[in-house]
Amino acid sequence: MREVIVTSQAPTSPMYSQGVKAGPFVYVSGTTGIDVATGQLAGPTIGDQVRQSLTNCEAVLHAAGATLDDVVEVGVLLSDPEDFAGMNEEYGRWFPQDPPTRYAAKLGAVIPGVLVSIRMTAFLG
Repeated sequence: MREVIVTSQAPTSPMYSQGVKAGPFVYVSGTTGIDVATGQLAGPTIGDQVRQSLTNCEAVLHAAGATLDDVVEVGVLLSDPEDFAGMNEEYGRWFPQDPPTRYAAKLGAVIPGVLVSIRMTAFLG
């Protein structure tokens, strides 16, 4: 069973689903640091954008009946690998104990002003 997850609390696009629930898993699409209230990036720093990106991911999780505690994997794409330490600083505030698995890589697409894109998978088993 596949259920598309939709929420007004996270950025949307006609090109992809914000999330998909399949069985006990919730897959959250990569999301940037766009603030849905303004339609603009949350700020110019990696901390600003990581915070907003995680807020967006959390909104999709909640719409699917999940929380950050259910997350088993996170993927982080950075436009500049030099931002890794700043990303890690903010990320650590969201997953202070028993964090999920994670990978980080360089964002391949060049999108003006976008410093990070984060995706995640949650397990509701």
